[in-house]
Amino acid sequence: MEEKKLDIKSIIGFVLIFGILLGWMYLRQPSEEELAAQKAQQEQLAAKQEAEQTADLKANAKPKEPTLNINDSTAVANYKKAVGEFGFTKTQEGSTLLENNVISLVISNKGGQIQEAKMKDFVTYDSIPVYLVKDGNADFGLNFTTNDNRVLDTQDLYFEPSLSNSGENKVLSMKAKVSNNQYLEFRYEIKPNDYLVDFTIRSQGLSGVFNSSKPLELKWDLKGIRHSKSVRYENRYTRLTYNHEDGKISKLSESSDEDEETEEDIKWISYRQHFFSSILATDQNFKSAKLVSKNLVEEESKTIKFTKDYSTVASLNLQGGELNQSMYWYYGPTDVKTFESYNKVDKYKDLNLVESIPFGWGIFGWINRYVFTPFYGFLSSFLPYGIAIIVMTIMVRLALSPVTYKSYLSQAKMKVLKPEITELNEKYKDNAMKKQQETMKLYNKAGVSPMSGCVPALLQLPIFYALFMFFPTSFALRQKSFLWAEDLSSYDTIFELPFTIPFYGDHVSLFPILASVAIFFYMTLTTGQTMQMQQQPGMPNMKFIMYLSPIMMLFFFNNYASGLSLYYFVSNLITIFIMLAIKNYIINEDKIHAQIQENKKKPKKENRFQRKMREMMEEAEAQKKSGRGR
Repeated sequence: MEEKKLDIKSIIGFVLIFGILLGWMYLRQPSEEELAAQKAQQEQLAAKQEAEQTADLKANAKPKEPTLNINDSTAVANYKKAVGEFGFTKTQEGSTLLENNVISLVISNKGGQIQEAKMKDFVTYDSIPVYLVKDGNADFGLNFTTNDNRVLDTQDLYFEPSLSNSGENKVLSMKAKVSNNQYLEFRYEIKPNDYLVDFTIRSQGLSGVFNSSKPLELKWDLKGIRHSKSVRYENRYTRLTYNHEDGKISKLSESSDEDEETEEDIKWISYRQHFFSSILATDQNFKSAKLVSKNLVEEESKTIKFTKDYSTVASLNLQGGELNQSMYWYYGPTDVKTFESYNKVDKYKDLNLVESIPFGWGIFGWINRYVFTPFYGFLSSFLPYGIAIIVMTIMVRLALSPVTYKSYLSQAKMKVLKPEITELNEKYKDNAMKKQQETMKLYNKAGVSPMSGCVPALLQLPIFYALFMFFPTSFALRQKSFLWAEDLSSYDTIFELPFTIPFYGDHVSLFPILASVAIFFYMTLTTGQTMQMQQQPGMPNMKFIMYLSPIMMLFFFNNYASGLSLYYFVSNLITIFIMLAIKNYIINEDKIHAQIQENKKKPKKENRFQRKMREMMEEAEAQKKSGRGR
């Protein structure tokens, strides 16, 4: 009875602490005047930070060839001599803006490539626009050989732009000309409110220009620009993913200094930057491609500007001496809703871009994608995002409560048998084999399985891992606030440290602290009984684990998504209440003891496995006695 009072008092105290924190946050809400002042200050800071980021990106960008001075006749002549027949193209510096309501692309006359890709609806953690391409962090071009044995790169060629409309769509044609009727064209077509841009590379009249015996290669390089507070956390989910061999999804390493693969039959290549992706897809699969990913992040830092350095070199095929490759550029959010919308369009449904999202592998990914992602999407459509997490957590824990009941019932049975097991341990302390035999007989007679408590825990693992992958990768949580957490997809901060603690960071997050306390209380309930039992040789020290687990939680999740820590906090709190209810109001240990005694009286029929195990143990015991007799 005293134990029951202690448990309930502890939980009530824990709930009161959380209630006080909620009240404190409510009372600290800023007034409308303070909010307006904060907004103005944030806008000024964002403008300053965008200027600083631009300067930093330029400083870290790959060195560019000097631009051509079109007023310098000698320079123009040298350029035309270098590019041969493509010198027919008008050499003019500049670029063309191609945009809709959600994305802005700037395409350069030199190279005909995208030199800037900006998201219009999204900002970074420091309130500046999200750029996927900016100030030389990306290069795209074709490398080919002409019949006069010139090796050319389209990044060095000038293209003539022509902007037009096709219904509601905007079309930009970039042509590197050999004559008015002979050219290499990069064609971009952008649709309203769409991140996917139709992109075609085709040639006209160049069958006598291309050297078909030499390889024609597409090259695409990109350095992922940092967008989040924690660059290490963002980098963990920044990865090169590709679709090849008729729908197979593969990935390069997210943590190795450098990973490289050469693959065949590639449908699309995704340079994922955590919550945003730069994707190149094609209608005619690339025959082969060399893919490279280099990790640029070694430790947490506020000054690192890039996460990964990606590179692709893919082979293209000429048809009748001409080139005609239909492709697509995607610059936008790594969002399941956005990707799934393309599955409803006949032209794009075969791309299946949703597979580029890291849902997790096997059954874990299936649960994440088809259960938690749509369920949370439904809840957040009418509930605040943080409340939706709490409601989803409650529903998950209630759904798993029968499993929790089975686990606790097994613990209760083991507790009832504890005196008899202790007696056996003492009686056969000098004969481990006999002690094991008698213990198994006791379990069999009593109808108790020592593994029955582990099975329910194993059944919960797919759920826990699926949720572990859901929170860090769910775009729906990005920059959604709850209580003191400004962004549920990033860590919350209640205090900035003037120094950095190894493996912890330079800040204090409250949700991991609450989750760690909840885990401690939960483990006190679940391992307290185990700690009371005699510690077996070779078995882990449960008391040590009880204290270590919350500490590991505190350190590990300090830089993780606050939504994940919120889930663990609420989940463990609910589990504690469920276990207390089971323990104090559902399970009756006296009835369990009586049932076990009844089970002992009943004749037990051994199954094949039990009989085999008994025979093996008896044989081992006999051999042991025989050895002593000799």
